[in-house]
Parts: sequence; structure tokens; C-alpha cells
Amino acid sequence: MELSTILGLLLIVVIVMLVIRGFSSSKGLSNYNAEQFGERLAGNAKAMLIDVREVAEFRSGHLPRAINIPLSQLQNRIGEVANVKDREVLLYCRSGMRSKRAAAILRGHGLERLGHLQGGIMSWRGKITN
Repeated sequence: MELSTILGLLLIVVIVMLVIRGFSSSKGLSNYNAEQFGERLAGNAKAMLIDVREVAEFRSGHLPRAINIPLSQLQNRIGEVANVKDREVLLYCRSGMRSKRAAAILRGHGLERLGHLQGGIMSWRGKITN
């Protein structure tokens, strides 16, 4: 087998692994479909709801009760979330990828009760606030 063929196959394997990792469940993170996410919100008034999209995305429409802490600012604003260890923190973004990354950051700061909206706001069929 030629070196270029071997390198091509290795590249394909790496890409497949990254795709699988991106769509797999993150440790300590509850994955909720839109219906389950809505039930969690309705049944848990104490839950902290965080939209991790950028400010312009948030302003274009967000879930009621949501606060906006963009993923790009989360490390610098961790103090706004770190003191809620006794509450569930529910996260969402546009498609579900940034909320998974946000959960990893929050987990690194000791939060354990984390959930996110699979498919992000694109999958949401409930009320949107501007």
C-alpha cells in the first residue's frame, strides 16, 4: 500500500472519530430532546437556564427565563454560575454543540447537575422571547 493511501485512510479514521465524539454523550451531562427539556423547565422553577449563544443570536430570540452567557465568555463569567451547585443548570445553543462544550467547562468548576437541549434552539418548538 502506498504512503498516500495509508495517510488518507488515517485521516478518514480521525475524522470519523471526531464526528462520533462530537455527537456522543458527554460524561455527567443529561441530554434532553425538546419535549424533555420543556418538561425539565416546567417542573423545575429553580433550574438555571443558560443560552450559550453569542449576544446577537440571543437577541434574535431565546427561551423565556434564559440568561445569556456566551460560550466565548463563560470562563470569565463563571462566578455567575459556580454558586448554583445545588440547582440544575440547563444549557442550550443553536444546535447543541456549544452547550456540550459549556457543560464540560462547568463540570470542571464542580457543577454536576447539568442538562442540555439536543439539537439546540433549532429543535425547540415552544415559546421564544425576543
